[in-house]
Amino acid sequence: MKIDLRSDTVTKPTREMLEAMFSAQVGDDVFGEDPTVNKLEEKAASIFGKEAALFCPSGTMSNQISVKVLTQPQDEVICERYSHIYNFEAGGLAFNSGISARLISGDRGRISAVEIAEEINPHNDHYAHTSLVSLENTSNRGGGSFYSLSTIKEIYAVCRKNNLKLHLDGARIFNALCETKDTPDAVGKYFDTISVCLSKGLGTPAGSLVLSSTDNIKKARRVRKVMGGGMRQAGYFASAGIYALDHHVGRLKEDHRRAKALAEIIMGSPHLEELMPADTNIIIFRLSPSLRSEVLLQKLTDENILAIGFGKQTIRMVTHLDFTDDMLDKTIKVLRKLLYS
Repeated sequence: MKIDLRSDTVTKPTREMLEAMFSAQVGDDVFGEDPTVNKLEEKAASIFGKEAALFCPSGTMSNQISVKVLTQPQDEVICERYSHIYNFEAGGLAFNSGISARLISGDRGRISAVEIAEEINPHNDHYAHTSLVSLENTSNRGGGSFYSLSTIKEIYAVCRKNNLKLHLDGARIFNALCETKDTPDAVGKYFDTISVCLSKGLGTPAGSLVLSSTDNIKKARRVRKVMGGGMRQAGYFASAGIYALDHHVGRLKEDHRRAKALAEIIMGSPHLEELMPADTNIIIFRLSPSLRSEVLLQKLTDENILAIGFGKQTIRMVTHLDFTDDMLDKTIKVLRKLLYS
């Protein structure tokens, strides 16, 4: 069997999700006439306690739309140095919004209220105007680390005191909530915009959501249009999102359990230099010079197990909907053979 641990975006729709997609009622979403898209947007907004939502093709687009809505050219966003919006969205902050980024070297992708307060520019013609803070929850480069609700509250207080907007790149927000036990609306009320990806841990084929106020979503629709993100009969994708929200959130704890099991095997390897805590569904580890990462990746591939290089001597694995206990057992067996020889 082939085991793909490169990302949680590699999943295929389940049979039940496909049935929901085939039976979806659709219309033209650009005209606002797709009933299934409308249902998904209303459902997601309600879950997070927001007034409205906008369905987008990708998480990158939903992040970039959010930033555009909340900023003006010559503004600056404060974010962690490994943030997805800065590292993995093709320079979109500059291209789409004409803003710069103030980077903080945080704790496994997380930043604190104190660190943010220290980076806010004074009002001065020489400086970019600090207007936005962006958090990523969970943090991809941070190995699936997540924010506590108390930390979010502290950051929110700094933002409000300094008249800053607050965005949440919640690509894997449900993975975080699975661990913190907080409700989505308890977290959602602290953010001006939220991006929620449906095609990662929740297992849909594609799609992401922007959640915000009615006024912001009205602006967001125009930005989505200029980015070419208006899909027509998008209800087929939206129906997958509805199914995922109803059926795939609770099972995320299984992905986390399997990730911890993989991390336990990796932890004892004599070739290991560093292993990030497997807080959710992402495992990131760095090898010592005694075993080159590209060699290990090839040996894994030879065993029909796919992982991904994530920097010098660093490998990432991500558990997901299509990674079963049988696959876990085989992966553990192969890792034990390759990492302990």
